[in-house]
Amino acid sequence: MSTEPVSTTPVPAPFTADDYRARMDRAARAAAAAGLAGLLLAPGPDLVHLTGYGPPADTERLTLLVLSEGADPVLVVPALEAPDAAKAVAAPALALRDWTDGMDPYAIAADLLAPTGRYAVSDNTWALHVLGLQKALPNTSYAALTDVLPMLRAVKDAHELARLAAAGAAADATYEEILKVRFAGRRESEVARDLDALLRQFGHSQVDFTIVGSGPNGANPHHEAGDRTIEHGDMVVMDFGGLKDGYGSDTTRTVHVGEPTPAEQHVHDVVREAQQAGCEAVRPGVPCQDVDRAAREIVEEAGYGDLFIHRTGHGIGVTTHEPPYIVEGEEQPLVPGMCFSVEPGIYLPGRFGVRIEDIVTVTEDGGRRLNDTDRTMAIVE
Repeated sequence: MSTEPVSTTPVPAPFTADDYRARMDRAARAAAAAGLAGLLLAPGPDLVHLTGYGPPADTERLTLLVLSEGADPVLVVPALEAPDAAKAVAAPALALRDWTDGMDPYAIAADLLAPTGRYAVSDNTWALHVLGLQKALPNTSYAALTDVLPMLRAVKDAHELARLAAAGAAADATYEEILKVRFAGRRESEVARDLDALLRQFGHSQVDFTIVGSGPNGANPHHEAGDRTIEHGDMVVMDFGGLKDGYGSDTTRTVHVGEPTPAEQHVHDVVREAQQAGCEAVRPGVPCQDVDRAAREIVEEAGYGDLFIHRTGHGIGVTTHEPPYIVEGEEQPLVPGMCFSVEPGIYLPGRFGVRIEDIVTVTEDGGRRLNDTDRTMAIVE
């Protein structure tokens, strides 16, 4: 298998400082509309989405983007990280406030906040930092960003959609190539390494997961590819994805080594019908839970309802799992530009599993798949 880089799509135009400033302004307005005093964003996907800046997330030193409607965005940053922050694409739209070891970073951040009010903090903010802010401003309160503004990153613009489509096309190309390799007699981990290499070959800079679940291992939705040798007669679930040009891919196909039994084919057919029903339910204004219901109804009618043990989907963007979540109880209406997976599955313990997954984006009049490989069960050697 070749590992030479292959370019399947044009390199997208980079985001500009104006793009990031527009995102920060929208986020600040959304916070004000939700009754919040502002947003406080530590290193992580929210900061990357809003600024393009991705500093280390594993440091105890405070880095914090402060957004409030009517005020310029400010990035509080350790002095030793300030040179890198100043090179970020969004830097012209940011005011940098640096601090050095020995100073109190929470006092510096507190100067940028109102003495009272409720702030949303990014989900991955260290408790150390939230407690430090509470100590500096005891009359403020804090809420998890996902609780108060869960759809902050959910609606993608045209440039983001283009990146997600390109990532989906690269994952599709990976699937087409993996069908050419031999499965029988090889370990799951070997096929997983092939998937990793192919994703990178087709332009991924980061591979987040390569699930290969053969035979009874396929009944575990998050099975880690291991040393089990794939055998003739196995059903094999392959779920793989990562980041290309900063945006995610995630697709699943289930193949069979040799001809399937009628029972195996039936289960696969049910999942394929359920996945089709879920995709057809996508349109603006429909609650997220209705997509889950459409897919789950098919599985339940076939008698496998208790074997569909996870939600139907999750959002995708700068991370491979983010809101919106396609699950019972989520009443958020779908909006054009939202992107998420539709991935029903049936898992028979000790026997096999089947899952089929595409990324779908909501359009003005329905939905569009960002994965387009054959969903019928491929027969592999």
